[in-house]
Amino acid sequence: MRSLATYGPMLRSIGAETAALLLSASCAGCDEPGELLCGQCRAQLLPRPVDIRTPRGLAVRAALSFEGVAARCIRRLKGEGESSLARPLGGALGTVLAAVSPPDALVVAVPTSPAAFRRRGYRVPELLVHRAGATPHRLLAIAARRSDQRGLDARSRRDNVRGSMHATRRGRGERIVLFDDVITTGSTLDEAAGTLTDAGFDVLSAVALAATPRHRKLIEDSSTTRRK
Repeated sequence: MRSLATYGPMLRSIGAETAALLLSASCAGCDEPGELLCGQCRAQLLPRPVDIRTPRGLAVRAALSFEGVAARCIRRLKGEGESSLARPLGGALGTVLAAVSPPDALVVAVPTSPAAFRRRGYRVPELLVHRAGATPHRLLAIAARRSDQRGLDARSRRDNVRGSMHATRRGRGERIVLFDDVITTGSTLDEAAGTLTDAGFDVLSAVALAATPRHRKLIEDSSTTRRK
């Protein structure tokens, strides 16, 4: 029989999330007072999968579009310390991740910078993978400091992430499904996939919690052009 100490970390986590729920001033999606996430906004987090590809051709399935309620919830999770939102967001991610990831594949989240970890106290991609019911494997680490990706165009994003990661060990052909919380141009996932491939891993595909409408439009335009 397990002791109470065994469940200590889990109980503390549940307690923290419960406290955040009770003390939350407004719904993350619509600012309705008294709830972390109202029923109407929670319904907006049901997965609406979209299949896209990165510039290097890596297949990515995103659970949501980064707009409206989903975008507001992700911003509060990443920028305002609302870690309780990882649970409903992870529910949307879990549906997509289960459909894409083979049983023997390792789920690898893109690494969080030390500065972002110190600021938040948690790694957003790994927290979301946990809440999706999977185990994140830390096979990537930050190798070089990079600028904030926000506001950069596709080429600048690609240049910004080049050489920014390294594999934490050599692979022996293990199959990998990559994860990033938000995909804009796909440059971060391409860099992660290239780093792991060079280290001896077999990157199958990637999953994202959300894709920006801009990225989806670029992919749709590209697909239309290829069909002509």
